[in-house]
Amino acid sequence: MTKRKMIITHSIHESYIKDIQEAVPDWELIVGKEPHIWQDHLQDAEIIAGWKKGIAELLDGENLKLKWIQSWSAGVNYMPLSVLSSHNIKLTSAAGVHAYPISETIFALMLALTRKIDQYVKNQQQKKWHHADINLEIHGKTIGIFGFGAIGKETAKIAKAFGMHVIGVRFSGKSDPYADEMYTAQEIDEILLKCDYIAVTLPLTDETKHLFGAKQFSLMKPSSFFINIGRGEIADEQALIEALRDKKIAGAGLDVFEKEPLDENSPLWELDNVIITPHTAGSTEHYDQRLIRDIFLPNLKQYLAGEDPSINLVDYKKGY
Repeated sequence: MTKRKMIITHSIHESYIKDIQEAVPDWELIVGKEPHIWQDHLQDAEIIAGWKKGIAELLDGENLKLKWIQSWSAGVNYMPLSVLSSHNIKLTSAAGVHAYPISETIFALMLALTRKIDQYVKNQQQKKWHHADINLEIHGKTIGIFGFGAIGKETAKIAKAFGMHVIGVRFSGKSDPYADEMYTAQEIDEILLKCDYIAVTLPLTDETKHLFGAKQFSLMKPSSFFINIGRGEIADEQALIEALRDKKIAGAGLDVFEKEPLDENSPLWELDNVIITPHTAGSTEHYDQRLIRDIFLPNLKQYLAGEDPSINLVDYKKGY
């Protein structure tokens, strides 16, 4: 009898491999990040954890055995969602894995911009003793958090420790204990003037692409800061550059960009009111542990019981 087959397209610790194999003792488990390890097994795989470009070609074949994909990332906009949906392939994301590291990055950027840490680092390199005209603080300010999932909620928790007023934005508009006010994305223009900080944690969808454009940046306070760790295309990058150049906003902390890696000729590199990180906000020592033990294994147990995996099951109509 042919064994059922699972592919994991990442190199993971032996302890995680053991946990997974114990859950599916009669399955063949193929693990490794190098394509030569798993590419000859794609056609026979029932479950694949970790999306790779070569998998898209598999979807065009006949006698497809693939039933479920576990994404290694929270965002799934780069995957052929309509094709996966047409094949009735279940897709689960890694949403929630990043809540701690990304919320920490959001506040690292907010604090660095507010307390001019980036300028002091530059001064240190030049052995320059200068005040840098520092005069702002975070305590008591208002933060608008666009996207109130696991990351947004954890960011709100931290904001409360600073005594901040939290405005949440989510598509449902459903209230949350950590938000003082909650709005929908359609009400974006009404709240921008209230916010001293904007933190974007939204996924990229048709509805969120260029949600922040020239109009939105013009509505923000000249003293406000824009933090984007969601997806680069949520902001119109040229409009953001112009807003930063013209001091329509005070500064930006950016982990994501419309094109990555960020082109070396981008004006963003040279702007003194911008801090750039290379899409690393979610990096953490606990990534694989949270993904495998908190999401994948519980979902796998449901799948083996004949149920749909429910943790982070992607709604193809919404795109996340």
